[in-house]
Amino acid sequence: MEYDAVILAGGRSSRLGGVPKSQLTVDGATLLERSLQAARGARRTVVVGPDRGGLPPGVLGCREDPPFSGPAAAIAAGLSALAVDTAAAPTPLTLVLACDMPRVVAAVGALLDAMATGADGRDGAVAVSADGRKQPLVGLYGTAALRHAVADAARHNALEGGSVFALLASLELCTVPVPPGSTDDVDTWDDASALGVSVPGPVRGDEFDIGGKR
Repeated sequence: MEYDAVILAGGRSSRLGGVPKSQLTVDGATLLERSLQAARGARRTVVVGPDRGGLPPGVLGCREDPPFSGPAAAIAAGLSALAVDTAAAPTPLTLVLACDMPRVVAAVGALLDAMATGADGRDGAVAVSADGRKQPLVGLYGTAALRHAVADAARHNALEGGSVFALLASLELCTVPVPPGSTDDVDTWDDASALGVSVPGPVRGDEFDIGGKR
């Protein structure tokens, strides 16, 4: 199954005091590295967010415009970067993945299995957490359908600050239950502590309160 991957790594991390989620670590790997590992089967991968350097060879980087304009705009930027990279034709599917879920590799595996066995005729698959919530930033979407949705949102000026649920509303998606904990994300220092996530280098999580302020 061929797919490209768009990894979103450009949020403000306001509840973490501005510490970039992509640079948080668990078991010696950053959350971005873990996301790249989850997307390792992709033919091409683009990371949407600030240029912090250190991307693996072959991984593209870009930024949503304007910066911090939200995940819908970031998805659009990632698709544009893949379209500009004309070294290969578009793949039938695009994996969309936020970079703040340390255990997401299991969720991606479930999505790939679902698309391989039972999603024919639909526009992709979206992860559903153990408590029944759809997780649109863990999804495997038909590339053509996703591009159409982005183009429609752009025509209505609905990308900047737009809802990802609204962006995907026109897509017919199958819902895929994923392993418990595989879509747990890091929004606060309490989340980080519960998931075994820490801050590398001289900045420590205990320098911030859970509201993200020094």
